Amino acid sequence: MLNREFYRRGPIHHQNEEVTFATIRQRFDFRSIQIGKWVKEVEKQKAAPLFHDALCDLMMILGGNEAMISLRGSLALQYGCGGQPGVMAHYEPSTRSFALAKNAGPGSIAHEWFHGFDHYIAQKAFQSVGSETFASEAWLADQDMIEHPLNDALAQCYQAIILNDDADAPSEYFQRSAVIDKQLKQYYFSKPEELCARAFEAFIQDATIKNNFLVKGTKESEEAKLGLYPQGHHRLKINQAFQFYFHQLGRALKRKAQ
Repeated sequence: MLNREFYRRGPIHHQNEEVTFATIRQRFDFRSIQIGKWVKEVEKQKAAPLFHDALCDLMMILGGNEAMISLRGSLALQYGCGGQPGVMAHYEPSTRSFALAKNAGPGSIAHEWFHGFDHYIAQKAFQSVGSETFASEAWLADQDMIEHPLNDALAQCYQAIILNDDADAPSEYFQRSAVIDKQLKQYYFSKPEELCARAFEAFIQDATIKNNFLVKGTKESEEAKLGLYPQGHHRLKINQAFQFYFHQLGRALKRKAQ
């Protein structure tokens, strides 16, 4: 995985100082960072700066702070362990952790981080939801939202992704995902949490800062060619909704931190 270069265009987040996973945990206040026993020391040394820059780039794109990235210290990170067989990356609600495979995980950070966020924010945005419920899932189920301008903006993100411009029918993106699920005899791509995580990936990949260790594949991958990512006008609309929401959230978090 780490024997190749990962394209990145963005600001310098560290000069000549050594960046380790301990550095990352301390800066972002992750609940824990666990490294698999099969990850060699040299692989850890190569991976840590890539993770650090990816998380810093994500923070800058979202207009947030470190507390946003670690979900106020509630999120755990696993690298080379804790995943599922054959899966590049995986978010586990029961442990509030996301795991990236050693060899296939790069490019999945944005997707898995959003799963973590979508899960974390559910109990902040909705009146009464289960401990493993995603906010996107609660929104689609028409659960009662807690009245707050930030929650209104979050609802606009979900609406932009899942519904059409008139908000009276499923979006084409939703419909394409459902068709592919039907062809594959599964329910995965059209789950609200998966629709929203892929839409978030597209938003991050379209940002001025580029980092394909953070995100990749929303434009030229086979999944993108099948329509499993938002496209055209719909993509721009979603991007605008996400940018407004996260920048408002980032301002609120920064005010609280002062």
